[in-house]
Amino acid sequence: MSEQTPPPQWGPSEGDPPGGQQPYGPPPGAPPPLPPDQERTWGMLAHLSAFVAAYVALGFLGPLVVMLVFGPRSAFVREHAVEALNFNLTWLIYIFIAIILAFVLIGIPILIALGIAYLVFVVIAAVRANAGEHYRYPGTIRFVR
Repeated sequence: MSEQTPPPQWGPSEGDPPGGQQPYGPPPGAPPPLPPDQERTWGMLAHLSAFVAAYVALGFLGPLVVMLVFGPRSAFVREHAVEALNFNLTWLIYIFIAIILAFVLIGIPILIALGIAYLVFVVIAAVRANAGEHYRYPGTIRFVR
């Protein structure tokens, strides 16, 4: 009689870790993780990319693109991109409110203050991201998690 090979097992085998997950590397087909220096660079660019489109009230596009392209490859980049995205969406709301208030003249100084604060907060966040640190913008509504 000839020896038959056993059928493939579809469940966990004896040597598998608990939960049936493989212990090494990313799942098949996943993009490769980013090196630490590129993580810091893309984390910083997630914040600074908002300047590119902020002049047409679309400052959230830069962080959104960084989150979608590089977020799956790095938790650090995703964290900074989500934070920048939430910040820009929140400040877009603040600016619309200030524009409405500009008709009663109180919105003009508010717009100036928002512009200065926006610049300061984005530069601080970009510097922190480039240093590999975590940063949370103050006064930000968390739309995306």
